[in-house]
Amino acid sequence: MSRTAQELGSAPVLQREKATDSANLYAKGRVLGFKRAKRNQRPDISLIQIEGVKTAADTEFYLGKRVAFVYRAKREVNGSKIRCIWGRVTRAHGGSGTVKARFRNNLPSKSFGASVRVMLYPSRV
Repeated sequence: MSRTAQELGSAPVLQREKATDSANLYAKGRVLGFKRAKRNQRPDISLIQIEGVKTAADTEFYLGKRVAFVYRAKREVNGSKIRCIWGRVTRAHGGSGTVKARFRNNLPSKSFGASVRVMLYPSRV
């Protein structure tokens, strides 16, 4: 014969509510383009604006973090049409919070303006 919490006079058992938003392991960023001059462009270095980063000092936290450009392809490979190009944040670019990143394969030009995931690992804390 079991008794409920109310009959025993103890505090009621609270049910945990489901979290409405999940904790992301990444920050959102946007590809601005390649590093370039007036007539030269460097497709091996991409410029990325990370959401919420406004100064060069703010970029310090993101140096060395991994960046993922996730995109959808036409043909299915290994059961998925979703593919990813991985890179790494290398340094700040200017004073307005933009960073430079190098990717394993150079990003395609269709990525300009697209979003990327700046992973919060590896951690240097």
